[in-house]
Amino acid sequence: MQSLAISVSDQTIGHFSNCNHVFMQVSNMLESAETVINHASLQKFAKITPQYPGLRAPLDSQTCAMWAAQLSPHLNDAFGYERADWAMQAWFSIVTARPDELIPMQCFPHVDGTDPDQLAMMLYLDTTEHGGTAFFRHRSTGYEELTEANFPHYRDALQADVAETGLPPARYVTDGAPHFERTYMTGGEFNQAVFYRGNILHSGMIENDLELPADPRTGRLTINAFFRRL
Repeated sequence: MQSLAISVSDQTIGHFSNCNHVFMQVSNMLESAETVINHASLQKFAKITPQYPGLRAPLDSQTCAMWAAQLSPHLNDAFGYERADWAMQAWFSIVTARPDELIPMQCFPHVDGTDPDQLAMMLYLDTTEHGGTAFFRHRSTGYEELTEANFPHYRDALQADVAETGLPPARYVTDGAPHFERTYMTGGEFNQAVFYRGNILHSGMIENDLELPADPRTGRLTINAFFRRL
């Protein structure tokens, strides 16, 4: 497993928007990024869920356990938990869908769920000109994060938005207009990971005019992960 080893030494913790959301950023996370990309190229990618606009292959459970053990104390420090252990699920992911192939739900910012205790990670492993991850505020409600309590209000408000203006064009989210505004964007530098609460409205920054090859060596390859407290 040495080829999949990580380092958390090059780490920063920051905040964004008026809501003061926390994120943790780790640069140079993989000790051998090229080895991991080679490993990704040997995986069997497939379309797993309708929400993700591309292909995925699971990261093995042994690596997930190893990373979770190493990352747990840093997640606790960054997000304000005391001595919590975390379980991790992760996938190699490649965005492949052309803008005109997107379904409506893929043209809005999204959340990974309404649980504020579920954390997400994006580890960028591409050298394309596509961007990182952007975070958004819903204009009519002011919501930036969705919870079990506020989700019904958000859903109804977004439906009213769409009833008034129609569905957005089949394109990847950029600035979020007209119903959302972007509050922050990560750079998406090679071998950089960003960790954030998955219930914050967000979207990958995909350039609509650039190609989206399915090859892990040339496409927008990331490792996406979710963390839950044990």
